[in-house]
Amino acid sequence: MLARIFRLDESGTTVGTEVLAGATTFLTMAYIIFVQPAVLSGAITGSATGMDLGAVTAATCLAAAFASVLMGWYARYPIALAPGMGQNFFFVLSIIPAAAAAGHPEPWKAALGVVFVSGVIFLLITVAGVREHVMEAMSASMKSAVGAGIGLFIAFIGLQNATVVLRDPGTAVRLNPDFMSPDVLLFFVGLGVTGVLVVRRIPGALLLGMGATLAGAMLCRPFLSATGGAADSMLATRFEPASSLVAMPPSPAPTLLAMDISAALSWQLLPLVGLVLFMDVFDTMGTLVGVSQRAGLLKDGKLPRARKAFVADAVGTLAGAALGTSTVTSYIESAAGVEQGGRSGLTAVVAGLFFLLALPFTPVIGMVGSYPPITAPALVLVGALMLRAVAEIEWDDPTEGLPAFLTVVGIPFTYSIADGVALGLIAYPVLKIAAGRGHEAGAVSRGLALLLVAYFLFLRSSVA
Repeated sequence: MLARIFRLDESGTTVGTEVLAGATTFLTMAYIIFVQPAVLSGAITGSATGMDLGAVTAATCLAAAFASVLMGWYARYPIALAPGMGQNFFFVLSIIPAAAAAGHPEPWKAALGVVFVSGVIFLLITVAGVREHVMEAMSASMKSAVGAGIGLFIAFIGLQNATVVLRDPGTAVRLNPDFMSPDVLLFFVGLGVTGVLVVRRIPGALLLGMGATLAGAMLCRPFLSATGGAADSMLATRFEPASSLVAMPPSPAPTLLAMDISAALSWQLLPLVGLVLFMDVFDTMGTLVGVSQRAGLLKDGKLPRARKAFVADAVGTLAGAALGTSTVTSYIESAAGVEQGGRSGLTAVVAGLFFLLALPFTPVIGMVGSYPPITAPALVLVGALMLRAVAEIEWDDPTEGLPAFLTVVGIPFTYSIADGVALGLIAYPVLKIAAGRGHEAGAVSRGLALLLVAYFLFLRSSVA
């Protein structure tokens, strides 16, 4: 029955492969279950927002489960969704302070309203078909560039999570000089084991590699702590074995339907609605193109069932805001499941169901998700595999190669899929016109570039 519903034969996959891919995707993004509540409650910044940590945990799992299942069942894409990293910090560090400055008594409710309204607009422009036109404005080279840029981004995140890459006041980042750091050693052991499994084409290589890294963490527990190099890393870590297998799931009641829509529609917050919408549209577009390109799901450079995928993403954002969490978006970590063989919507459905199963098993998930070096090797290897897309860029044509290059480097260097894609989309019509080939950049491409320039010059600077 599952094979018929998800058309597995058409996708060249099996139920077993899809389940394994879904589990892999879930494990690489399970960290959000623990990071999201810490960010939205203010625990990670040391400034309470008023949002209940347990409620945000429940909202995160429920929203991720709902949106992932919808994406898999309705759009049939192997792409899981959850509250997005980046958007959650923007929610806490920009929207909530702006709502407080505007005099709203409970700023976090106004912030949820901003996310909800952006989701409504997102859904409307999707139903109207605007997003498909935006997708068609991207050339084949640009779509390949998005996949390669996301690959670099994933690898960069993995290196940061493993504390191989550290902060540096002079150069922004640097290599961790302490290669004897337990976190770094564990990462390289995990990378070596996973790499061997990948080159030997062992089924379940990424998942087995994470299991081996977890076993190493258990054995080396006394040495794994947030000391030495880890303290200077992008994300300090500490490995703690689970104290129990299960715990009572938290209730989403404190944040359920708490969004203040009227506050979001105030003139002070409307610009933030536009910015949240922009971030969601381009993060989702970039992820869909990048992951689908790697999975071989693009048909003549276009995404089949694109509108359904966009609807699933938009409805996920609406559900997330109603439950009490920030923007829900398609996750670049879905590439890990694709590399594991996931090719149908069943991959996303399995990942979504794992989010539901995670509610009572949060102690166990926390053991893996709260210690990023366990999943870091998989992210680095996925990034390496995705980078192969650069071979499909028309480098001999500068009007194609230069915008693609800006996208490839822009995504990891700006630490934003949205900003990296925007740089390429602005450069593309400019270079086509400069070369006397403006007809190759359609009206949608030119109009989009103008909107993005206005965004960077006016809206972005006003809320920075």
